[in-house]
Amino acid sequence: MGGIFDVANKIEQIKDDEAKTLAPDFWNDQLKAQALMKEIKQNKHWVQLYQSIANKLDELTILREFQEMGEATDEEVEQQYLLVVQELDENEFKSTLKNEEDNLSAILEINAGAGGTEACDWAGMLMRMYTMWGNKNGYKVNELDYQAGDVAGVKSVTLEFEGDFAYGMLKGENGVHRLVRVSPFNAQGKRMTSFCSVFVHPVVDDSIEIVINPADLEWDVFRAQGAGGQHVNKTESAVRVRHVPTGVVCECQTQRSQIQNRETALKMLKSRLYELELQKQLEARDAIEAQKMKNEWGSQIRSYVLDDRWVKDLRTGYKVTNPDNVLDGDLNGFFKAYLLHKDGQ
Repeated sequence: MGGIFDVANKIEQIKDDEAKTLAPDFWNDQLKAQALMKEIKQNKHWVQLYQSIANKLDELTILREFQEMGEATDEEVEQQYLLVVQELDENEFKSTLKNEEDNLSAILEINAGAGGTEACDWAGMLMRMYTMWGNKNGYKVNELDYQAGDVAGVKSVTLEFEGDFAYGMLKGENGVHRLVRVSPFNAQGKRMTSFCSVFVHPVVDDSIEIVINPADLEWDVFRAQGAGGQHVNKTESAVRVRHVPTGVVCECQTQRSQIQNRETALKMLKSRLYELELQKQLEARDAIEAQKMKNEWGSQIRSYVLDDRWVKDLRTGYKVTNPDNVLDGDLNGFFKAYLLHKDGQ
């Protein structure tokens, strides 16, 4: 267990870092101080996970001794043993979130692909799925951008997941998601296939400085589309920003004022640029452009087949036979399988 969590080194690092916080000028550099406090918090988190398992293991040892004396049952020992195994398994999975950016919040984009109305409806289902996952797992979910489908669902949507390790959990969702079902939009009740693409980016926090030259930005304003009330529909409050050197484009139209939309769009842009920089530094990570594959056959990472009652991740082989639970946000099994698979490569 100590090897998994690198506990000895983390405890020493905590001591060294806490000593630095006692310096009189520690808070003179706010960004540097906040980054160090965040590092201390993260290291304490891993040490606490280790100590929790160690305590349960001690309890199992004591319970085993009581069993040998006839003061505890086989069932009690088995129950405690399963608790230790379950928590160790869970925390081994969490230990895969070891990259610097894994602990950040995340921005997730969903775009309808091939399939027209079917694909827009599928995008709406994915939006609901990820929102429910976020709510169930303690993340605050914010809608940053939303473009409704012409008939049903959404053409594209951008969601922010605020909370620790949101990006680490969601980063494996990059790719194309394929839905197979009997269509509710087809009078003949035909079996239809739809595609949506999902892209995930880490949210840059205050401890990470991203410098953007205002001269490198091109801004456009336009009227928001779809529902939103009289103000939204009658004023040019929606904004679009393009970073000329990289070609990255972000837009926001969910806020009432142009100023708020500009702030959100700039936040999204910083997150995109941060991920691009990470991709340059970390050769093991695929370039985001390589992930932007065509939304059709051969590029999907996961298939959701509703009439046959299964969902399967094509990278790991992980499969479940209750798609309703998955679409209601039960995704941690897929996340765990992907992260362990990636960590073992």
